[in-house]
Amino acid sequence: MKVGIFIGVTGSAPTLEGVVQQVVATEDDGFDSLWSTQAIRDDALTMLALAGQRTKRIELGTAVVPLRIPRYPLALAQAALTTQAATGGRLILGVGAVSKAAMEDWPGGPTGSPETYMREYISVMRALVHEGKVDFNGQVFRINTVLEVPSATPFPIMVAALGPKMLRMAGELAEGTITWMVGRKNLETHIIPRITASARDAGRPNPRICVGVPIAVTDDTAAARETADRLFQRYAQSPHYRRMLNIEGADGPADVAVIGNEAEVEGQLRSFAGTGATDLLASVFSVGDDAEASVARTRALLKSLVGKL
Repeated sequence: MKVGIFIGVTGSAPTLEGVVQQVVATEDDGFDSLWSTQAIRDDALTMLALAGQRTKRIELGTAVVPLRIPRYPLALAQAALTTQAATGGRLILGVGAVSKAAMEDWPGGPTGSPETYMREYISVMRALVHEGKVDFNGQVFRINTVLEVPSATPFPIMVAALGPKMLRMAGELAEGTITWMVGRKNLETHIIPRITASARDAGRPNPRICVGVPIAVTDDTAAARETADRLFQRYAQSPHYRRMLNIEGADGPADVAVIGNEAEVEGQLRSFAGTGATDLLASVFSVGDDAEASVARTRALLKSLVGKL
């Protein structure tokens, strides 16, 4: 299992240069990848393009770009291909599903199901990314155009799929999935079997399973659990993530966070690898009064595990 760092989840907002420095430091520490959220602030693809100019090896992923209406697939494909060129071919584009509520709230927006919207969106994206052209006439999108971004190559498209329909679509059309607020039981019984079977039935390679988890190495597990529930409580209130927590039998975010001393955390991460997860997206959070020391302790363990999980 590859080991990556996941930034932006806790809501901290460093400057653009601060983000780029985080990416450089993550590469210098030997990690396999760095992933950034797409929030209501700096654009993740632009940040990764800039960071790609200052790094050479590390994979750079979005986790995830929400496909908010009216974000058009041509515009996203153009931006992502430009980032792929800027990073020398190291981009992983993670996208998030649009909700039924978002579709209904947008005046004049598309009708139909979120699964149809996503299926057509990814189909159009794949054609533009892999062929440089698309001629698509669907229920949601009707587009006939070409797209040429010099020096760009195709990149993996990952879907933040949680429900059965989205997992089936992701297996058929995408390179894998990115999860969040998902524990080991959920991965073994729900996520991995569904997306893997869908990819197999479509004649595609086994999907990449990128697992985002809050993580803290600490001797004070009670304080860490309280911190996790406080930092990530908004996810427990989201219907989509609440369903994932229910599958896990978890009361809240602390029950799916990876918390403990070095040996305990390593054991938990090895159990994630045992489910078939291919990538760890570690959202490091601090515990206690010395935030810098807390984060450094967690990163030190993660660094020691690169190439060993």
